[in-house]
Amino acid sequence: MLLERFHKNEQQMERSARIGEGCKNFRTYCNLVNPDFFKPERAYQDELCNTLQALYENRLGDGLKPKSILIINMPPGFGKTYTTLLFATWCYGQNIKNQTMAVSYSQDLSDLFSKTTRGLINDEEIPGEPGSFVVNSFFPDVKIKYGDAAMKRWSLEGYHNSFLATSIDGTITGFRGNIGVIDDPIKNDKEAVNEHTKALHWGFYKNTFRSRMLDGGKQIIVQTRWATDDLAGMLLREFPDECYELKMQAIVDGKSLCEDLYSLEDLLDKKRTLDEHIWLANFMQEPIDIKGALYGPFKTYDVVDADRFERIISYTDTADLGTDYLCCIIAGVVGRYAYVLDIYYTDVAMEDTEPETARRLHHHGARESVIESNNGGRGFARNVGQRLKALRNTKCNITWFYQSKNKRTRILVNASNVMEQVIMPEGWTKKFPKFFEHLQKYQRKGKNAFDDGPDTLTGIVKMVNGEVKGKNKAKVLKRSWLGI
Repeated sequence: MLLERFHKNEQQMERSARIGEGCKNFRTYCNLVNPDFFKPERAYQDELCNTLQALYENRLGDGLKPKSILIINMPPGFGKTYTTLLFATWCYGQNIKNQTMAVSYSQDLSDLFSKTTRGLINDEEIPGEPGSFVVNSFFPDVKIKYGDAAMKRWSLEGYHNSFLATSIDGTITGFRGNIGVIDDPIKNDKEAVNEHTKALHWGFYKNTFRSRMLDGGKQIIVQTRWATDDLAGMLLREFPDECYELKMQAIVDGKSLCEDLYSLEDLLDKKRTLDEHIWLANFMQEPIDIKGALYGPFKTYDVVDADRFERIISYTDTADLGTDYLCCIIAGVVGRYAYVLDIYYTDVAMEDTEPETARRLHHHGARESVIESNNGGRGFARNVGQRLKALRNTKCNITWFYQSKNKRTRILVNASNVMEQVIMPEGWTKKFPKFFEHLQKYQRKGKNAFDDGPDTLTGIVKMVNGEVKGKNKAKVLKRSWLGI
């Protein structure tokens, strides 16, 4: 009898110690609440759980200011959504005043998140089993308020508005939170290439979700990396100092991320079976538009000695149609390389672009400026010449030429030369964001909405290589414009 009581007390002490550890450590908490899924040998769960806890405790990142936006990119089936919802329950245990917003692409899925989180809190221990742990085992004060437990919004005892579930096209009326979760806003590859859908997501984030976050709030974005300009991509681009990206690929160095969960053989079978872009996006977190992108990362320079420039050139593709962009690139040439000095990329009217193009040519000391004469380009060239004359610039040699070759073919054929010979200034992606966005989206196959950037880069390279020089007649007319 005494021995039995001793063992029982020992078990109680061990249980109390484990509960105490779970209250402090989210990874331990997960292991105890659901030992069938959370296992010590699943090492990726260590990183996921520890990263979530670091976010909550303001320890995420290695800079002076901790990161407040955690972007989780993981393959399907690895429990990223479930872990995040379990994290919300652990956060309530740290501070019962926490308020959580959960958002997904549909209200039905958001409601499921709400139901799952509420169910975790309502779970009860199995009587007589010392190894049975539920949320209430660790945090007995965390209880759903009676009479305030609707599907979309519910509260904890003693507090109001503890949890809200909504969709991307829903509202967050009357709710403010300090823990915000957006889970898989893009549901498939078709949405990944739908510009309207991605714009809707970004607008929801900026104008609704972010505005409802309390001061010091934590944001968790859980999603497959479908596209470079999906919500995760936009956050990394617009708020890099606030974001921490936890990116996990299903296969790393020829090994499964978690052999216990998905064997390498199973993953390789999925790779063989799935369309390549689906495999890369879902399991390798590689956006589908990167796979088919024409251009990769450009070479960059920090400082360049302008005295080394043999020529300063410019190539301009005027806006042909209402949806087109004017693109003017100015570059200094050293040997066969073009060091980009400026990129003027805009869709404003010609009455604004003509003086601005002239100003930039004058400012950078361009000596050779080629302007495509297709669809109004000749008139644009004349007017830019007049603007330069007004600036007393007599050194910029403006020529025009008619582009008779197929633009797409010309871009594709010269893509390797562009990547080899064009060198961008450090930080160019932020300095010229719209140009970068359209360039990044340009695909080898299929229809492209914008080709003005690739066309102008091609023109710059062809100028460097002496393949575009302009017409002699244009040069003669140029002299009469500029008084040379």
